[in-house]
Amino acid sequence: MINRIRASQVGPIEKADIKFGDLTVFVGPQASGKSIFLQLLKLLVDRPAIHETMSRFGLGKKASLNSFLNLYLGEGMASVWAQAESRLFIGRSRKSVNLATYAGAGRSKKPQQMFYIPAQRVISLRDGMSRPFNEYRAGDPFVLRDFSEKLHDLLQNEIGQDAEVFPRGRRIAADLREPLIKHIFGSFGLRTDASEHQGRLVLNRDAGQSLSYLVWSAGQREFVPLLLGLYWLLPPAATQRREYLEWVVIEEPETGLHPNGIGAVVNLVMELRLRGYRVCLSTHSPHVLDIIWALRFLQENKGQVRDALELFGLNSTPKTQNLTKAALESSLRTYYFARDGEVRDISELDPGSDDGAESGWGGLTEFSGKVGDVVSKVASRLAGGEP
Repeated sequence: MINRIRASQVGPIEKADIKFGDLTVFVGPQASGKSIFLQLLKLLVDRPAIHETMSRFGLGKKASLNSFLNLYLGEGMASVWAQAESRLFIGRSRKSVNLATYAGAGRSKKPQQMFYIPAQRVISLRDGMSRPFNEYRAGDPFVLRDFSEKLHDLLQNEIGQDAEVFPRGRRIAADLREPLIKHIFGSFGLRTDASEHQGRLVLNRDAGQSLSYLVWSAGQREFVPLLLGLYWLLPPAATQRREYLEWVVIEEPETGLHPNGIGAVVNLVMELRLRGYRVCLSTHSPHVLDIIWALRFLQENKGQVRDALELFGLNSTPKTQNLTKAALESSLRTYYFARDGEVRDISELDPGSDDGAESGWGGLTEFSGKVGDVVSKVASRLAGGEP
């Protein structure tokens, strides 16, 4: 199990020292290296499974490092690794990873250990229909193609045609389904519709007309691939986890969602923790960091299960009590990817910290603070009779 990675001169990342918790959160502006780091983490964890998948679809045979990185990270992305300067270190090792060896399959036959839900997941559905791996161009990111293939397999083989997808019993507990119904789906359900021999996903009401993909709300289009990814991770019946999976990466789980919907998704992240997955998130949402900060406060100040239930907006049941207990027992880490290339540990999330990155939670609360300062200044001026 990888518990720590140090990186230098990798794409926009000048220096990083990441120690993973049970739940690790990455924040920072766009193009600061969060996705690059997470995709390289998957490569370090899942090299054999990545090459097995590529080989199955006729890709990556005897590839040079540059051509492999263009296949894996996406066309034009090989430049993030400067072979004379870029370095990755696993754990306490003083010997850097020879990334060139990762361009080949090696001898190990380990199955996939990390499930990656990418930020571009909306592309995995085209007009409500799932897209298999080989429908993409060779230069499209591997994590998107692999995720899309998993969804295609799930819909074709596990869920099937003309079947209810959401709400769906035995997949997500009722206590966690209700917030999704209330804040994301409303009065609509989600099902597969094979009436036109296409097996597309549609929203529908009881005895009502089905709504095709392009008339869904933006939040519903963004959330449904995430929901299907969570179905993959939360198998039915008594099975706790999917096969040999240990890690889950979710990029920008908040995309397109109202804050109440984001809270409902964070509850599902805590379900992943209850199932024993180690989770990494990247986010641009202050709401996600609000919850992480509050959960950390509860951990440090003898917060109880009933407090965590209130934080997550959940009723008290045996299921939710177990979920919140797992959340309270989880180690939490937060890292800020700065524009200057330095990655800083801001896990304390101390609003009083002298480090502006930490007190402003990686810039996510910075604008709100600026707005408050401007309003306060104008209000003070008016109160003093100034024009």
